Amino acid sequence: MMLIFGLMLLLQTAACLEINCSFNQTDPCYAALGDKLNLLMDRNTTKDELKIQKRINNTQYDPMCRVKQGRIKECDLYNNSSEVKVINGTVLINRVNRSDSGNYTLTLTESDGTETSRDLQVIVEAPIGSVEVSIICSSSGVMRVFCSSKGDQLLYNWTLNGGPLMDGNSSIDLDERTDGDISCSVKNHVSHTQKTIRLVCPTVCSVSVVFVLVWCLQLMVLFGLLGAFHIYMRHTSGKKEEDEKVRMRRFRERHEHTAEDS
Repeated sequence: MMLIFGLMLLLQTAACLEINCSFNQTDPCYAALGDKLNLLMDRNTTKDELKIQKRINNTQYDPMCRVKQGRIKECDLYNNSSEVKVINGTVLINRVNRSDSGNYTLTLTESDGTETSRDLQVIVEAPIGSVEVSIICSSSGVMRVFCSSKGDQLLYNWTLNGGPLMDGNSSIDLDERTDGDISCSVKNHVSHTQKTIRLVCPTVCSVSVVFVLVWCLQLMVLFGLLGAFHIYMRHTSGKKEEDEKVRMRRFRERHEHTAEDS
């Protein structure tokens, strides 16, 4: 039991990444849902005051956290979440969620009252799930390959037999005679997954839908005619048997009358 628990804990830890971002960087900070995010505010924890504020309405009433001497003095930015801590000038978010996305401003106040500010954009994305690739063939000789996956801000890339294809959409059209392995690569800023399949045009796709419908209609008409013919034959056969019985009865009656007269 302890071994199973340890393995589960190990898998959970491996699946959760730790992302480090800083207010000194100019590029956005990307993190996946559920990852641990460390936001470095300032390495010099002797600053008199640090204030991190999420810009929503660009007013003083936007949610913020005020840190003094390395400790949170007041904070309505994370609703006092136990998942958030401030240690040595770094905001530690154990599990980021979508509400953590946004534009943040860090204001540093020196002991002499001098203020400096820095901005950072945090973007939280859902990582990519499993990739599925499917093929649909048409009667016009076109093979359309589809790629699908779950996640945010998906970017698609196709390769055929290892060579790149000039297409960045979730589907691509090829000649039905195209042969080989096709790969669909899906990525966003926080994850990357791909899948490769063999190009095989399903035979069922070469059959026209209109042809199938006409064929089914013909079968329905044929079965209808056969049923009507069967009913007609039974009715005709029954009528013939009835007429034959009437004739035989009349023949016996005439025969009986003849015998009596004689």
